[in-house]
Formats: sequence, C-alpha cells, structure tokens
Amino acid sequence: MAGSKLVLEGRVSIQSFILGLSVVLIPLIRTWFGHLDWVFDYLTETPGKIAICVHIAAINGLLLVIFRGPVYKVAVRACFLGVTFGCGLIISFSDTTWTHFGWYMCSLSFFHYSEYLVTAFINPRSLSLDSFLLNHSLEYTLAAVSSWLEFTMEKLTVPELKHLNWVSLVGLVMVLCGEALRKAAMLTAGSNFNHIVQNEKAQSHVLVTSGVYAYFRHPSYVGWFYWSIGTQVMLCNPVCIVGYTIASWRFFRERIEEEELSLIHFFAEEYVEYKRKIPTGLPFISGIRVN
Repeated sequence: MAGSKLVLEGRVSIQSFILGLSVVLIPLIRTWFGHLDWVFDYLTETPGKIAICVHIAAINGLLLVIFRGPVYKVAVRACFLGVTFGCGLIISFSDTTWTHFGWYMCSLSFFHYSEYLVTAFINPRSLSLDSFLLNHSLEYTLAAVSSWLEFTMEKLTVPELKHLNWVSLVGLVMVLCGEALRKAAMLTAGSNFNHIVQNEKAQSHVLVTSGVYAYFRHPSYVGWFYWSIGTQVMLCNPVCIVGYTIASWRFFRERIEEEELSLIHFFAEEYVEYKRKIPTGLPFISGIRVN
C-alpha cells in the first residue's frame, strides 16, 4: 500500500462523506425523542422530509464556506454520496415497501465513494475526480437509470415481484462479496492499480501475483462484474439482470484483452506464464490468446 499518510483530498472526502451521512440524525431524533411536542410537530411525516431537505441544503452551504476550488469539488461529491448512503439507510430501516431500494442506494453510493477513498490510500498520484467513477461512461449512466425505471415500473404494475425477499438477499450477498473482492484486489495491487489501462510501464510497476491475484488474474473485474449483477438481483429487476450480465461480460472481455496486451508488453514471459496458471475469474473469458 502506498504511503502511510492520507492525502488532503482523501481526508476531505472522509469529512464530507460523514457530513452528508449526518442526514440520518433527523430520523434518529424523531425515534428517540418522538414524545416531545416540537419533535412530533417538525420532524414527522411531511415536515420531517422538509427538515431533511433543509439539512442537506445547510450542509452544502457549509461546504461552500469551508472549501474552495478543486477541494470543494471533491467535498461536494463525497458529501452527495454520504447523503445518498444516509438516505438509503433511512429507507432500509423504515416501515416501507422500498426497503430493497434502500439497500441498493447504500450499495451504489458506498461503491463509488470507496473507489475514491481506496485510490487516495494506494495510489494518490493517480487520484482525480474521475476516481469516484461517477462519470464512468454514458452507457454506465444509462444502465443505472434503466434499472431505476424498471424497478419503479414493476413496483407499480407487478408489486409482488419486488417482495421476493430471498432473491434480494442473494443479490445483497453478491454485492457484498463483489465489493469485498474488488477492494481486496485494489489494496493488494497498491500503487500498481489504476482505473485507466496503462500503455507505458512505470518504474514502480510490478506484476502482482499474491493475495487474491493468486486465484484470479483480474480480481477487481470479477468483483465489479458480480457486484453489478448483484445490484439488479437485489432489486428483482429481471430485464436488467439479463441486460447487466450481457453488457458487463462484453465490457470486461474487451477490457481484459486490452489490458493483457499491455501486461504482456510490460512483463513478457513472466506474465505469459502467470496467465497459463491462473484464470481470469470471469465465465467464458480467457483473455488475449498467446501462441
């Protein structure tokens, strides 16, 4: 792992994420002190939702006062993800039929925030706003929006489909395992990890074959693949389960072939030998062919 001291942007992201997460304080106050008249009057039902909106606006105003320039851009993104995670927790623990969507909000926001934070730890030289992966690609954004639309439409037309709790639990396990595997891969690779496929070998670049890399050649992609599909299993979205599986498989097949061309160029026979012994970890993807 690179360095023992977290860079400024990483520290700011933690502070801002926690600040955004503080949105959960409003329902907690409502739960703990609901017997008080002012709590009942101002923090329940519609007034409570208004209070959450006011709280979020106040947080953003505070960020504007505290931070400036590029650091503010980090802060506002981390805070947004913290708010989303907090709102996901509120929904998850509320008496509502949207519980599984609350799980999804927590999973999605934590994935994107942890991508930035882990990069800040392991490879701060490559750290940028893109490390949040919020602007990953147009296709990624369309896929996310499609899943929200499918969930809402099916919840309104076939609500019983969204009450398959055991299916959602399977999806949650897939999400947790996929997330854990990806972050383990990032931490194991350390400064060798980068969100962008590298075409030039850095002096510090070494071939990592230990830890989770002893089981899969591309554990970060394996984790992301199953995390992605798991989010749709969790939402009981049959159309998006199929769509995400096909789209993710195609994306990682092309990505792995592109990356392995560079790895063979960097490490020559050392990588070819590693490739012979260790599978990619993804179904029906063997990577670039080597004669």
